[in-house]
Amino acid sequence: MRCGSASADSRGNDSRKDPLTPTLSPLGGEGEERDEGGEGEEKKERTVDLHQLRCFVAVADELHFGRAARRLDMLPSALGRHIRLLEEELGTQLLLRTTRNVTLSGDGAALLDDARGLITQADELGARFRERGRRRARTLKLGAIDTAAAGLVPMLLHDFREARPDVAVQLLEEKTIRLLPRLLSGRLDLALVRPPEHADRRIEFALLFHETAVVAVPARHALASRRRLTIDKLADAPLIVPDRRARPHSHDLTIKLFDRAGLRPAIAQVADEKQTIVNLVAARIGLAIIPRWASRLAVPGVRYIPLDMRGMDRLNLLPLAAAWVRGSRDPVRDELMATLRSHLRRYAAEA
Repeated sequence: MRCGSASADSRGNDSRKDPLTPTLSPLGGEGEERDEGGEGEEKKERTVDLHQLRCFVAVADELHFGRAARRLDMLPSALGRHIRLLEEELGTQLLLRTTRNVTLSGDGAALLDDARGLITQADELGARFRERGRRRARTLKLGAIDTAAAGLVPMLLHDFREARPDVAVQLLEEKTIRLLPRLLSGRLDLALVRPPEHADRRIEFALLFHETAVVAVPARHALASRRRLTIDKLADAPLIVPDRRARPHSHDLTIKLFDRAGLRPAIAQVADEKQTIVNLVAARIGLAIIPRWASRLAVPGVRYIPLDMRGMDRLNLLPLAAAWVRGSRDPVRDELMATLRSHLRRYAAEA
């Protein structure tokens, strides 16, 4: 902590105070803040500035004004002025000065240990409260695509709050193409997204796992009684898919699965939102291949049947990643990521 500065000295008025305690009385009581520039003002109470004590300890350690001033990054004249003010306020001479050396007076030696103790106590107090500030209740802004918001986020927040109940998480559910700009603008701290084909280098992505797929089928459809479905069973069924521009991964889920099976999907309807797609299934407009966590949408008249995806691992279907601004630092975000990584296997099993 600096006791002064060259610019302050040149102006003859250094009003900087220690941010922890503006003034300390010699007996540890609180005093009124002293205006060093107000020479004509009457002093109501003699007080000791913590930064004056720092200056005194530095000179006592170095026994040289020049070295002590360099240590404190200030001019020797400013340092000398702070020492004189301290001596005036305590009413005693603390340092014996000659043209050749500096030594401690009897009162200076008596003050030194107490001054060190006060400075140490102030530093510890500052460190303790800075740490409290870092851990103080704050809002973590988390963005998530719809399936992550439905499936992963509830489990993640449950586990995270066991460790950090003081953190409020503000959740925004949106598409990846809308979450990433919010991440870059600082409106989000972390986002759970589908990694884009062409990633912005300013964003760091950590692949978490791949979600599995189910088939949303009208409750009275001929396939509704099946325990598991394969793509060939859907060859002639009308399908509902999202627009690729809005949801490339969800769109490609259907296209790639059919392509791998050597089939062409019969697309009957395009709709972006999962809720809309499932409601269209309930209306018997068609069937839909959706992420498993989307099956948590409780829509009457719809059954969700697991899709056999054996041999589809290389298709990179439904990847889920955590994203944040590259190079940014956020201790609370990092704690959330640590929770995510420590429970990742369990979360993946649920996806």
